[in-house]
Amino acid sequence: MIDHRVQRPIARGALLSVLLITLLSFGNKLTAQDGAKLFQDNCATCHSVVKDLTGPKLQGIEDRVKDKKLLHEWIRNNQKVLASGNKYFNDLFLQWNKTPMNVFPAMTDEEIEAILKYVREYKAPAPKTGDGAPADGKMGSSDNAILYGVLTLILAVVALVMLGVNSNLKKLADDKDGIPAQEPIPFYRNKTYIALITVLLFVIGGFFVTKGMIGLDRRKGYEPVQPIYYSHKVHAGTNQINCLYCHGGAMESKQASIPSVNVCMNCHMSINEYTGDPIYKEDGTEVNGTAEIQKIYAAAGWDPAKKQYTGEEKPVEWVKIHNLPDHVFFSHAQHVKAGKVQCQTCHGEINNMHEVKQVAELSMGWCVNCHRETKVDFVDNKFYSIYEKYHNEIKNKTRDSVTVSDIGGTECQKCHY
Repeated sequence: MIDHRVQRPIARGALLSVLLITLLSFGNKLTAQDGAKLFQDNCATCHSVVKDLTGPKLQGIEDRVKDKKLLHEWIRNNQKVLASGNKYFNDLFLQWNKTPMNVFPAMTDEEIEAILKYVREYKAPAPKTGDGAPADGKMGSSDNAILYGVLTLILAVVALVMLGVNSNLKKLADDKDGIPAQEPIPFYRNKTYIALITVLLFVIGGFFVTKGMIGLDRRKGYEPVQPIYYSHKVHAGTNQINCLYCHGGAMESKQASIPSVNVCMNCHMSINEYTGDPIYKEDGTEVNGTAEIQKIYAAAGWDPAKKQYTGEEKPVEWVKIHNLPDHVFFSHAQHVKAGKVQCQTCHGEINNMHEVKQVAELSMGWCVNCHRETKVDFVDNKFYSIYEKYHNEIKNKTRDSVTVSDIGGTECQKCHY
């Protein structure tokens, strides 16, 4: 005869094992580094694995740069590596027309390794057959996730069946021993089940609530549709118009400011049609550049036929993309003029964007990490003359560099009212 006292711990252990596997599956999914996603979020704007884009292809990067520590430093702060005089990276910088690369000071070693692993193991997508399945017959990551979920469900069903078997065996054993049968406790009144479900719901719910609160009003990837299609790639990229020509406030004031239509008219009085390469929106539709120029004329109240203003102006309601909380102080002049920070550091490769989107999360942690790792540029920068002691320490070689945090860049009052 099977001892029911042995069966109950087995069934209970099986149930706990299934629950543990389920929790671990959630944990692995939440903590594992997703190299493909990290690549898409941080690198894909300028780089491809297998072909040159704005920057060189990344395939074989670990063969070209054997020093892993140097490669990590390059990814986090390429300006520091260039300043160190490294021949390979300086030659690469010149080869790509001195195009500045974004810095990623907050990226961890694990995240960088995940990206490098993705690049190292990258395989071009297999061509699909007529029914939409990969030609090689292999399952993709989504198929694996479904299979993993199905197996977890099967294990849960098996555990429930074992509990039922355990209950029936206990009943048979009690009947044989003459022990009066006890009325089974309903599932919804079983304290063990209730406590377990409560803990699970608390942990899962707490995780998603915390994650949602942390990401509240962070709009990385936000790309609104503007009333006039303005291509930064055409203006700042193809035609090499300096950012400060339109956003002059970035050099002298807190706000970078959106240029008035009159600034546009400085050029478009004479440029009344678009003759460049075709421009396409995100949905694939082609943009009529000449029609967009006509919208500028309507906003400025300009008659292109008579070459004069009509006085009938229409304000352009641009949609703001980058927003900071009201309690945060941020000065463009402090960064652009005093700190000599490139626009691309915060705004990404703006000269390669048709429609502008937010590429950085602009969170407090993102800013603080940048302040901790960004070196202050003292060369020909009179703004920092008040920090004479740092000049002397560098000259006497008692200090090799000064970060923004050294000059108060992580003090709360610097950024918060």
